[in-house]
Amino acid sequence: MTNKIFGSFDAAVADIPDGATIMFPGFAGPGTPRNLISALERQGAKNLIGITNNPGGRDNEVDISTLIKARRFKKMICAFTASPHPSKVTAFDELYEAGELDAELVPQGTLAERIRAAGA
Repeated sequence: MTNKIFGSFDAAVADIPDGATIMFPGFAGPGTPRNLISALERQGAKNLIGITNNPGGRDNEVDISTLIKARRFKKMICAFTASPHPSKVTAFDELYEAGELDAELVPQGTLAERIRAAGA
């Protein structure tokens, strides 16, 4: 059996290749794996496909938007893509509008079922 315990966050993400599809937990902050996101930013993988509830950008903390700002994603699959406030333009909004990031909007229940079915 493969050992899934790593000595550091950097070691945990070291083998993630360019073009990988990664699912990120969390709901508007709680449960967001900030240390792993920071490690992935340092690691440098690009052309990623991200699966998450929302693309982050609510505050100045490390979240999915950290990787979006660094232009690491080619596509985001999300249940919510709207900015947390009408007056706040997020990195996701800017890159999507500029055609630099693809997005797939999936209703939250459908997203949950797709995740569940993939694990079956």
